[in-house]
Amino acid sequence: MTSPAADPAASDVQSPTRKPATGTTGPARRIPAAVWMALGIVYVVWGSTYLGIRVVVETLPPFLSAGMRFVAAGVILMGVVAWRQGPAALRVSGRQLASAAVVGLLLLLGGNGLVVLAETSIPSGLAALLVAVVPAWVVVLKAATGDRPSLGGTTGVLLGLTGLGVLTLPGLSGEVAIGGVALVVVGALSWAVGSFSAGRIPMPASPFTASAYEMIAGGLACLGVGLLRGEQHGFDPSAVSGRSWAALAYLVVFGSLVAFTAYAWLIQTAPISLVATYAYVNPVVAVALGALILDEALTWPIVLGGVIVVAGVCLIVSTERRR
Repeated sequence: MTSPAADPAASDVQSPTRKPATGTTGPARRIPAAVWMALGIVYVVWGSTYLGIRVVVETLPPFLSAGMRFVAAGVILMGVVAWRQGPAALRVSGRQLASAAVVGLLLLLGGNGLVVLAETSIPSGLAALLVAVVPAWVVVLKAATGDRPSLGGTTGVLLGLTGLGVLTLPGLSGEVAIGGVALVVVGALSWAVGSFSAGRIPMPASPFTASAYEMIAGGLACLGVGLLRGEQHGFDPSAVSGRSWAALAYLVVFGSLVAFTAYAWLIQTAPISLVATYAYVNPVVAVALGALILDEALTWPIVLGGVIVVAGVCLIVSTERRR
């Protein structure tokens, strides 16, 4: 879970520089190669982060590693913003800073942190599929606040929740730790609440500045939780495998910086309906990488539940984006 807030019904208002649709029909525009390249980065890199997390927690403590990842990425991103736009770009009001911190806690401590902890006991592909239900939770939250979903959105939610039920069967049958499955479900809910809240509270105007503060706040909170859990006791950096350090570096540089930059650029330049397809491509990439590289088993609940979840998310994205 490394993406910014993923609201399946987000509109072009997301970016002040994005040109609004004219409402007229004309010849289809050719999508530039740069867009496909950036989209490929989001597809593959964000899909691979679940594999990266699984490798990290092989020999690194879950919350401490997550905290190191996000604090490092946040500090680097702040430096990049200050370098490219000047130090003034980092100035925010107290309310904006508090809002970014709250969103960071929901997305990165509650959302990503719980997924990292869960991946110490469940396969990375299963975690990705459980997280893929986030757009359905967002639609549910919107409905609870009076934004009635479309028929397609409602159907997509029902499909997503059905797939979620199928995906929990490995935990109920004892094939994987049910506690890990529960952690991911709670983490996905936290991510959905953070995604839902981000567009409704006073956030910094720049998505890069907002993301930097979110990552630092969420990362510091993860470090704090790791210390409270006692993850530092008995931790020997020399015992950490080289591939765990490499995976952590990959998550910092590619998962939290390169892919986010690509996404931020895409939402300003590409059709939002095209950008939104990452929501149902990422879990497919994660499952494939988990099976190919970590030899994770593709049981029938994972395959069937995954197909149902991806179908539901696809329906939500395709119908809610048109509203």
